[in-house]
Amino acid sequence: MTIAITGATGQLGRHIISQLRQHIPAGEIVALARSPEKAANSGVTVRQADYTRPATLETALQGIDTLLLISGNDLGQRTAQHANVIAAAQKNGVRRIVYTSLLRADTSPLNLAPEHVATEKLIQRSGMAYTILRNGWYTENYTASIPAALSLGAFYGSAGEGKIASATRADYAAAAVAVLTSPGHEGKTYELAGDQAYTLADLAAELSAQSGKQIPYVNIPEADYAAALVKAGLPAGFAAAIASWDSGAAQGALFDDNHQLSRLIGRTTTPLAQSIKAVL
Repeated sequence: MTIAITGATGQLGRHIISQLRQHIPAGEIVALARSPEKAANSGVTVRQADYTRPATLETALQGIDTLLLISGNDLGQRTAQHANVIAAAQKNGVRRIVYTSLLRADTSPLNLAPEHVATEKLIQRSGMAYTILRNGWYTENYTASIPAALSLGAFYGSAGEGKIASATRADYAAAAVAVLTSPGHEGKTYELAGDQAYTLADLAAELSAQSGKQIPYVNIPEADYAAALVKAGLPAGFAAAIASWDSGAAQGALFDDNHQLSRLIGRTTTPLAQSIKAVL
């Protein structure tokens, strides 16, 4: 069996390839990347695969049995890009496809959801066996803000008292590896999230305890948070998106308590305190 992973040089893709090598021979793994040179030291076969260039996809997927399609990050263009990958997989006779979607994509208020729903439908109609991994939020999405919070003396956001059941990229990678290397997952959709839900005030309290500094959580309106992110150097469109995701968290978009992720990987997900400690 040959397993190919798209987005192999991305943060999630690197975790998946590293963990997958612990379960199957490196010769059965193919890393697909827009810039193959970035995966040169991955220890597996590397092929060029650009979501926007169908010819590269058709070549890259030759001889592949199972494909892990990691969703792209070009917001607004992903449905068409994913369609290119799915079409190339069909053309090459790929037997099974696994896709990284979004937690409760079909009901989520996040603006990320529609492209995921559209991709899921394309996969379900493709004729290939499939598994949908609806990944919740990455803990790193919030712990990446720790250096700024320490500098500013506060952790800012717009999530209110919304509970966030995040997990680390390594946790979600473990779920992907479990599905790729074990039977019984065909036709299933998994809603994946962390075991421990927390508010941003909880995160700030844990950060304060570990750092020895008082770092309160300061909740501000979505528009003000977006403006602050622009002032910090982010493009306006991306800043607005991040602020809207925080508002979605306030509506419960990032919370889930069914523990499908920990059951799938056979262990509890990484605690928030451990992730904060790693950053510090």
